[in-house]
Amino acid sequence: MKLAILGGGGFRTPYVWQALLRDHGNPRVTQVSLYDVDEYRLRTMENILQLFAADFEDAPQLTATTQLETALEGADFIFAAIRVGGLEARCCDEHVALEQGVLGQETTGPGGLAYAIRTIPAMMQIAQKVKQIAPNAYFINFTNPAGIITEAMQQVLGNKVLGICDTPSGLGRRVAGALELDHTRAQMDYVGLNHLGWMRHVIIDGQDVLPDLLENDELLSRMEEAKIFGSDWLRELGSLPNEYLYYYYDDRDAVRRILESPQTRGDFLLQTQTKFYQAASSAGSKAADMWWHAVNERSASYMAEALGGVQGHPTGHRELNLDPAHLGYAGVALGVMTAISRNERNIMILNVRNGHTVTNMPEDAVVEVPTMVDSNGVHPLSMAEQPNLHQIGLMQQVKAVERHAIAAAMTGSSDEALKAFAFHPLVESIPIAHKLLEGYTARIPGVAQALDSQGIRL
Repeated sequence: MKLAILGGGGFRTPYVWQALLRDHGNPRVTQVSLYDVDEYRLRTMENILQLFAADFEDAPQLTATTQLETALEGADFIFAAIRVGGLEARCCDEHVALEQGVLGQETTGPGGLAYAIRTIPAMMQIAQKVKQIAPNAYFINFTNPAGIITEAMQQVLGNKVLGICDTPSGLGRRVAGALELDHTRAQMDYVGLNHLGWMRHVIIDGQDVLPDLLENDELLSRMEEAKIFGSDWLRELGSLPNEYLYYYYDDRDAVRRILESPQTRGDFLLQTQTKFYQAASSAGSKAADMWWHAVNERSASYMAEALGGVQGHPTGHRELNLDPAHLGYAGVALGVMTAISRNERNIMILNVRNGHTVTNMPEDAVVEVPTMVDSNGVHPLSMAEQPNLHQIGLMQQVKAVERHAIAAAMTGSSDEALKAFAFHPLVESIPIAHKLLEGYTARIPGVAQALDSQGIRL
């Protein structure tokens, strides 16, 4: 089988590659084509992947190209993680919002909307190419904001495109681990949108073990979520929220801390990853070790500035696990591919078309829910209980905002973009929405181009 990786020069490509190296099932991916518009980064990453493959006799055949059509030709699966505008645009996503006193984060709040508006046109062009060249391929999307991008692309590719995120599955696995139970036996009850969801039950051998964790002060205090939200708040909720809900539950504190921090996350990554690629491009056989060091540095300070820390310094809230067998979203992506290609039924938490899963959401909305995957595709599971009023209310408001952002990018409408900013629960101000729109169009060419277009023709 062939896998095309779009954004193959990206920093996290080795995660997917190492998951493939350790997969020995049948059928398996035997060809990998890396595609990227940045040949410098592409060749650097190609060398790193070859170094990782040196100890594997049956490593997939690896090619790298700057031609999208070449990468897509003959692909059975397509994995996408691209960043339109690069890290420079991400820094603008953050700073334009922070200058107005609202959250600047790449997927959540106005920064995420700016990211979506400039990214959707590029992803829709890719979707059209996929439809022409590899119409039977499954498209596994990790391009952020994953839920918005997946929903937009489904207008072209239907249920052949799905979004992935490692946070929900990792959350359930850590619950089981804290209670010293086998996570492979766990059935996870999770509901939400991408980067906005709640783990409500973790069923093992017919018993919900989440209450056991919530009632145990010592075990709960070890969870990342307790360090972010506080144990008392988790007990009040009776569930474990996705870590990104910190930006909703503690918005004022998060914004204040980011403003007080010497660096935003984007600033830190722009500095460190520019340095990494410069060094790795000429490091030869040492480039793979340099990548591992950079991964550790990057992961250790995740969300640091929002939690009162400093980027580049470990926060202590995140447990690092660099074991290649548990490489986050790469494991989810491999799980999707093996379930489809081998008909090995697997249940994962994915971003998929809602259908009748969440009754108070549109049928064609993309939601993040437990989904059964097999050779016939993806099938969101029925829910034992619907979201409560708090959960569904926040989901509906954010989904409405997401749809205005999609409409803005699809039609070139500044009015739709303004609504997206103004209606977002982390903005909710018409004057600030106007300033956000002005700031993003003035400082990010991709946003200005998307909103100055005549729309996308499907």
